Amino acid sequence: MKTRKSIIKRFKITKTGKILRRATGLDHHRAKKSGNKIRKSRKRVKLSKAEAKVIRRLLPSR
Repeated sequence: MKTRKSIIKRFKITKTGKILRRATGLDHHRAKKSGNKIRKSRKRVKLSKAEAKVIRRLLPSR
């Protein structure tokens, strides 16, 4: 089965096997958000178990 290239670009897999994604809400409407909220959302966010299960299916070679 081939790997979904769009999934590789959007998610990062850590050495221990956790799947990380970008925080939501960073594309537009930033003026109304506090600087503190914007700074916190720069970090990667860990996926829930249910979401990670789906993403792992789309990454067979990893």
